[in-house]
Amino acid sequence: MRPLHSRYACEGMVDKLKVYISAALDLRPERDVLARAIAEVPTSLGWVIAQTPTTQSDPDPSAVQQADAYLLLLGSDIQAPVGFEWTLARQANRETFAFYKASARQTQAAQAFLREVSRAVRWQTFNDVTELRRKALALLIDYLLARRASYGLSDAEVQRLNTWRNQALSKTAQAEYRAQTYADAVILTAERFTPSQGHLISGGASA
Repeated sequence: MRPLHSRYACEGMVDKLKVYISAALDLRPERDVLARAIAEVPTSLGWVIAQTPTTQSDPDPSAVQQADAYLLLLGSDIQAPVGFEWTLARQANRETFAFYKASARQTQAAQAFLREVSRAVRWQTFNDVTELRRKALALLIDYLLARRASYGLSDAEVQRLNTWRNQALSKTAQAEYRAQTYADAVILTAERFTPSQGHLISGGASA
């Protein structure tokens, strides 16, 4: 993580972006891919990436409440503590990006949760990790660019983000990433990497 600079303290800018990924264990591969992808975004900002605990331990309420961006993922079922995390995010008025797996067969509980969340935010659908990665990165980069002053992004950094967004989300890059993901999926778990510009909070030991 890059060191703090005095100008951030003086000008009230934010030097890092806090992201919380909320998902049940059936979407563990998807959320691990997202955590890795977020950490690869070419920005001078530091990243703090927290996730739903992978054990029976309780989530950290402050990690949800203080997140700049709250990513909610829904697969075949809604499991604790995802519902609790969603409640915390809504109460704290966190910027929320919600995604549900259209290819998953959802339980009645998941369908009810889908309807509940849709009253507050618009769901994005995805069929696999490649599509989820593309949509989530596009939304996060747009979120950063829309708040460039708050995050102290220079013109050069804005240009770099725009260029990376276009290249990373191109059809060619997506096809290459799809092949890499399915060939080396085990490498993408949270236990096997640490974001280069921030730190990952997994919320508990591996199951």
